[in-house]
Amino acid sequence: MIEVLPKNLLRFVILLLVQIFFFNNIEIGNYINPYIYILFIILLPFATPAWMILISAFIMGLSMDIICETMGMHTSASVFMAFARPYILSFFAPHDGYEAGSLPGVYYYGVAWFVKYAVIMVLVHHLFLFYAEMFKMHDFFATLLRVILSTLFSSALIIISQYFVFRK
Repeated sequence: MIEVLPKNLLRFVILLLVQIFFFNNIEIGNYINPYIYILFIILLPFATPAWMILISAFIMGLSMDIICETMGMHTSASVFMAFARPYILSFFAPHDGYEAGSLPGVYYYGVAWFVKYAVIMVLVHHLFLFYAEMFKMHDFFATLLRVILSTLFSSALIIISQYFVFRK
């Protein structure tokens, strides 16, 4: 576990910086807001203890909240996604379980597996984030459209990143 710590810390910093300096400046028609920073939580190794995933998600979300001044929205959505992660992974687990030392990525489990896993993870995050942000049912369908479009756009970016950045 210790040997992957520097790699994950670097991934944390890079994804946070890319989100802040590039993707936070993208908003398409008030409906598409890409959030690539959650890829950090998605790509954590299978062997990572649940408490460490929750703490990592908390720190990532808190970093986003401090920089974006969003009063805990990213923290709560990231921690909720981290909480849901083991259940989502168990739902998509191969019959013989996950290989020791493998990571949740295209390289190890294929495109179909990763697409299902990543889209569900992003959807969980975005549902929580956008509805917590609205905190009212007044714009339920507009928010649902925003969740769906942002999930599709963020998921596409995350899947593409598997081929160009995070190959293994």
